[in-house]
Amino acid sequence: MAKLRGGKPVRQEPKEEHRINEKIVAPQIRLIVEGEEPKVMSVREALVLAEEAELDLVEISPNAVPPVCKIMDYRKFLYNQKRKQKELKAKQSKIVIKEIRFGPNTDDHDFNFKLEHAKKFLEEGSKVKAYVFFRGRTIVFKDRGEILLLKFAQELADLGVLEQMPKLEGKRMTIMINPKKK
Repeated sequence: MAKLRGGKPVRQEPKEEHRINEKIVAPQIRLIVEGEEPKVMSVREALVLAEEAELDLVEISPNAVPPVCKIMDYRKFLYNQKRKQKELKAKQSKIVIKEIRFGPNTDDHDFNFKLEHAKKFLEEGSKVKAYVFFRGRTIVFKDRGEILLLKFAQELADLGVLEQMPKLEGKRMTIMINPKKK
């Protein structure tokens, strides 16, 4: 995000995650080379080795004593890191919660209609949050709401698992149903 300085936006430079080449401040480093034992050496010696290989000296673990560095192509390293993060993000599953609302005096036809929707949601892999909303004086029918929700959960037992028993929160009595793993 650009900050305003004197009324004009100023672009911020992205902060580098790793110190590379001359930005490494430690006098001694532990250099990791593929196929060899790690060696402790000065930064100057490591920079000379990196220049000979036409690669960058990258500080991998700055908190270690001495800091751990590796000779590699830094741009390629960043590209591979971004690609791995993108793959991880793509593999993440997003949990979708679908809500179904009932009244304490919901009729059988409405109940069955909403039950079919819930079945479809569970087959898609979404969680279902079913609740009975008590409006005005209907709060006296708490037992009807609880019976309705338990019946709903029982009808969906083959597709989903009841996460929590009916719980009254204010004017809502709620249950959560998770889809069964395939």
